[in-house]
Amino acid sequence: MQNEHSLVKWSILPRGDAARWSGMYVTLNPIGKLALSRKTHERFGAPAAVLVLYDPMRSLLALRPVAPEEQNAYPIRKYGANGGRVIRAYRLLTEFGIKPAETVEFREPKIDNDGQLILDLRNIRVSPRAEGWKTKRR
Repeated sequence: MQNEHSLVKWSILPRGDAARWSGMYVTLNPIGKLALSRKTHERFGAPAAVLVLYDPMRSLLALRPVAPEEQNAYPIRKYGANGGRVIRAYRLLTEFGIKPAETVEFREPKIDNDGQLILDLRNIRVSPRAEGWKTKRR
């Protein structure tokens, strides 16, 4: 007698980057606040400031670590109780015409060979954390 489960076509669930809070996590809200998890900031080299770069042809943002006194540097400030960081870059929205209707999460933030944090505006989703915050606030 054949086991009924031996005929099932099983698919393996990929593990990914461990738990969500230990992976790379970056969001952008409608007022230009870029929020980075503590782990993202650490993997990124824990810079004190960044240049915010935009490639309109590829819809990519890049955060390049720089000294805080460098021209056009945006400071990275502490945010929240868990070591998160925030970059207040409202001008990103006005200068480049980026207009998220809600807080969006970048699905695959990456650090390139030049040490820049690359954020793809074509690969985003509405942040589930922000959704939870909105419902709690009401």
